[in-house]
Amino acid sequence: MPRTHILALDQGTTSSRAIVFDHEGRQVAVSQKEYPQIFPQPGQVEHDPLAIWASQWSTAVDAMGKADLEPQDIAAIGIANQRETTLVWDRDSGKPVYNAIVWQDRRTAGECARLRAEGLDQLFAERTGLRLDPYFSGTKIRWILENVEGARAKADAGKLMFGTVDSWLLWRLTGRTVHATDATNASRTLIYDIHRGDWDDELLGILGIPRSMLPEVKDSSGIFGESQEGIPIAGIAGDQQAALFGQGCFSPGMAKNTYGTGCFMLMNTGWEAVASTNNLLTTVAWRIGGKTEYALEGSVFMGGAVVKWLRDDLQLIRTAEECEQVAATVADSGGLYFVPAFTGLGAPHWDPYARGAVFGMTRGTKRAHFCRAALESIAFQSAELAGCMVKDSGIPLKRLLVDGGAARSDLLMQFQADLLGVEVMRPKEVETTATGAAWLAGLAVGFWTSREELLKHQEAGKEFHPSRPGEDMSRMMDGWNRAVERSKGWADDTL
Repeated sequence: MPRTHILALDQGTTSSRAIVFDHEGRQVAVSQKEYPQIFPQPGQVEHDPLAIWASQWSTAVDAMGKADLEPQDIAAIGIANQRETTLVWDRDSGKPVYNAIVWQDRRTAGECARLRAEGLDQLFAERTGLRLDPYFSGTKIRWILENVEGARAKADAGKLMFGTVDSWLLWRLTGRTVHATDATNASRTLIYDIHRGDWDDELLGILGIPRSMLPEVKDSSGIFGESQEGIPIAGIAGDQQAALFGQGCFSPGMAKNTYGTGCFMLMNTGWEAVASTNNLLTTVAWRIGGKTEYALEGSVFMGGAVVKWLRDDLQLIRTAEECEQVAATVADSGGLYFVPAFTGLGAPHWDPYARGAVFGMTRGTKRAHFCRAALESIAFQSAELAGCMVKDSGIPLKRLLVDGGAARSDLLMQFQADLLGVEVMRPKEVETTATGAAWLAGLAVGFWTSREELLKHQEAGKEFHPSRPGEDMSRMMDGWNRAVERSKGWADDTL
């Protein structure tokens, strides 16, 4: 019997999802499960690796059940994952030695500052395309080795394994037999040379990380191994690269922005790794057939997570959808600017010591203004990234492809189009991360034959066109820039 479907595992920062796709690229079944967030101290974020695995496995079983499918019906599994989140586990027992340290975590800010003070920032940038920032995996690995009792000795003895979330899932899915990752995830670790396509021994030495801990780096589309149920695991990519692929951004100059927990804007630069002069990152877009394509990337640490904060912590709203409904009851934010730098600022500021701040409150400020300012903060941060991307690439932005849960907000998408002064295009299905993972896996096993075939499965969605005067938006952007400057350096006790 032919295998008729693809299973995509989309392991995100706050939830795990599984989606079943048919040959026409349609979503047949979806299952999603949130799991706990752990905040040991201000600026620190962790996950329980076993909770990640349990939530992802349960959604896979549930989605297949909803679609009335058996393992023999699945042609391949594709994995997309939250990137940079760092896991270390015991090679023999399979048990994590510590919680997963999440990409948002800032505990290694001091270590990054020390490395910069030693003049090593240029070396890391040239090799990895990244900045010395606690966002990335390298200093997180070092922290675990230096702070977990017995970890350093075990690592030196070859008894520990490191992986980003994809490696952890792959290892568990294959019955603890395959320790591998793909080039996109490797490119986010701060220890991978994106030009040579291999782990970098000099950087490993600087960070004190034994090479024996590291997974094998493979193509993003290709057979990694088989699950214990006999299903090929054939596609892996970090969530943002998966979304770039799922949006069909196959040509240089095409750009997408994903509005998830954070916001991530990527522009395909083709076979060339473009070095940024505007504080963006140079990263691997994907590696297929042994050939690497690259992208420029800007990262916003707090995107949709702002709405979650309003819902869960401030309890200003009961649901994420209510945020837009409440925000729409006022014409504007009333001069309120909300800088959600809860875990520092990402591109283009790269300030791990910035903290969240609200400016412009008056006695007339209402709940609706807070909701609107929260949504607008997502668009302001994304507009900063777009400006940097245009400067680096020399390519004017003609349209922006968008995806992710927060992209469902018409108010946010219209404000984004107004800020950028260009068309914003939202596909019919905004969860393109899972689509990208499915496409990569399907290509590897011949379920789909070409990128051209994949593009035929895309369904048009909604377009948002600029509708407000450019001078009004420039004035609002100036206000945002002033607010950001005032939020910087707040947690730096050396100032």
